[in-house]
Amino acid sequence: MDLLDPLILARWQFGLTTLYHFLFVPLTIGMGLVVAIFQTAWHRTGHVKWLQLTRLFGKIFLINFAMGVVTGIVQEFQFGMNWSEYSRFVGDVFGAPLAFEGLMAFFLEATFLGLWIFGWDRLPRRLHLATIWVAWVGAALSAYFILAANSFMQNPVGYQMSPDGTRAELTDFWALLTNRVALATFPHVLFASFMFAAAVVIAVAAYHLARKRDVEAFRPALRFGMWFLVASFAGVAIAGDQLGLQMVATQPMKMASAEALYNTACGADASFSIFSLGTPDGSSEIWSLRVPYLLSFLSTHTFDGCVEGINNLNAQYTAQWPDIASQLSGNLPFAPTIWITYWSFRWMMGFGGLAALISVVGLWVTRRKAKREVPRWFWRVLVWSAPLPLMGALVGWVFTEMGRQPWIVFSLMPTADGVSPNPGWNVLISLVAFTGIYAILAVVEFGLILKTARAGLTPVEPPGSGTDADDPASAEHLTTVY
Repeated sequence: MDLLDPLILARWQFGLTTLYHFLFVPLTIGMGLVVAIFQTAWHRTGHVKWLQLTRLFGKIFLINFAMGVVTGIVQEFQFGMNWSEYSRFVGDVFGAPLAFEGLMAFFLEATFLGLWIFGWDRLPRRLHLATIWVAWVGAALSAYFILAANSFMQNPVGYQMSPDGTRAELTDFWALLTNRVALATFPHVLFASFMFAAAVVIAVAAYHLARKRDVEAFRPALRFGMWFLVASFAGVAIAGDQLGLQMVATQPMKMASAEALYNTACGADASFSIFSLGTPDGSSEIWSLRVPYLLSFLSTHTFDGCVEGINNLNAQYTAQWPDIASQLSGNLPFAPTIWITYWSFRWMMGFGGLAALISVVGLWVTRRKAKREVPRWFWRVLVWSAPLPLMGALVGWVFTEMGRQPWIVFSLMPTADGVSPNPGWNVLISLVAFTGIYAILAVVEFGLILKTARAGLTPVEPPGSGTDADDPASAEHLTTVY
């Protein structure tokens, strides 16, 4: 393997920057909703504890939002730097959803977030509450437009090829927005984001409850986080089921590789693999532990359905695209790296399921009628389990993107054809630079959030109760809070 291969380095760099940026996306989407819910609770009940929780998790939300913006900018430059051929091919299609994301959704989010930050003593309470809800809607819309663009890579719709066959041209923007893959992916991503935000709330609350600090505020926050996480996991599972159906319909090779299913199977033979061992070259299975009928049910919602296998699909694609097949290598040129798709699919479910299980146990252990005090070790479990939903989301994206290989746009453009004609050392320099910068930013981000979380609740005076919006002390108070 050539260590200075521009394609390999470009893929590593895009994977690194994308996954790093995605560290902040789910927390922004999920925590925005959590803050809006907490502020709504304060607005309806008048209990100061909800205002304190709003301010605490609002700080975490803002720190994460700022870092997400910084890392997201790099993504835009990736296309021109290392994927210029790909950019030319999909530029006409991606222009519309990315423009809507930047000019409408992001500005909606940023504008109303600014009103929320500086409007505590300047806006009526109901109007100020509306600003955080609108900001969250902007964040959700931003995610949808990005997912609509990504879904075109998974299932191209609403386009036609240019007369010279060198690029895809958008013909139906509505078809692009209502791509069935996007409609299935969006709720899956939303609920996964809610899970991570809930896990952060649980971890912060557990940290302080273990030290018996502000129990009156953190206990309801803990219980809310646990219920929210369990409910979100149910949403992830339901949305994931629908996404799986769309994956079978649009990218059957991805499902086959996720299950290490080498030959087409029906009914009992279409079994779900619990554990599988394959040959080193990934061309066949050696041994596996399987549940009969389950894969058939998951893929078709029937117990006698058929699921296409890797070998069968590879032969079909080779006959359909012989020119592309001749450019690809390996025994299964149209299959992704099987062990990556197989295990990332299971890690995705495993991390999320473990987080939900811990929350279910936590709901029982922390119930009011519990006869025993919560053991200190369980508080540690709640704190250290916070990254589980995020890890599930990250490996889920690895599965989504790696499972599409060898296509950068499924059925239209192989990944190798999308890379820029850059020398390998050029890409290597930027890869090392980004890795170093991102490592520093990660330390800063984690340090700021950890410091904020450990500081806990701060005494606050409800806006409008004895403060003057034009009083310098009030402005200083806002600066202290945010």
